[in-house]
Amino acid sequence: MTAALLPAHGVNGVNPAPAAPRTPLHVVKPSSGPDLAAAERAAAAFLIALGIDLDTESLAATPVRMARAYAEMFSPRPFDLTTFPNDAGYDELIIARSIPVQSVCEHHLLPFVGVAHVGYLPGERILGLSKLARVVELFARRPQVQERLTQQIADWLQDQIAPRGLGVVVEAEHLCMTVRGVRASGANTVTSALHGQLRSDTASRAEFFTLIGSHERPTPLLDERARL
Repeated sequence: MTAALLPAHGVNGVNPAPAAPRTPLHVVKPSSGPDLAAAERAAAAFLIALGIDLDTESLAATPVRMARAYAEMFSPRPFDLTTFPNDAGYDELIIARSIPVQSVCEHHLLPFVGVAHVGYLPGERILGLSKLARVVELFARRPQVQERLTQQIADWLQDQIAPRGLGVVVEAEHLCMTVRGVRASGANTVTSALHGQLRSDTASRAEFFTLIGSHERPTPLLDERARL
């Protein structure tokens, strides 16, 4: 049985009551918080075990700096996931390109840095644009592998905003690959995750990949080094 479409002015000429605004989802990473004192002691023991002499002016505070640095890298900022009704019925792609990605390889605890491109075909709700970057940070600020990071961003957004289609591409340079081991300096790893129409429809998928590739991207690692 096909459902009838009601006119915009409601039943019997009575305007329907406006929908109550949605309460934003407050997103925090469940954690008891870092124990910086314990991390500092462990960092000092780790460096001494590697033969690093901490009895110098320049290295004396390294364990505390190291503890604070890793605590920061593993702590995403809380945020409110704000969505809005898609009143205009917008049905084309919405894409945020070159969202900075800063994460840490869970195998060597060395950083990997790059960019993420996140796009979706909206359904009934649209997402505040800054929240796409917040979601990337939410899953990046922890020990990670790039494949899982890409999938987690895509799966979480799919669950939260129910778009008609969604795509995530992450491009990153891994220090565990460029400064040790094979030392393949400049090598980038690219991963993708697709849902809905962007996975099943060839034309939509091609449009997504064309749009995220239609600009010249910076070299993330060089940008990071320039700020050191």
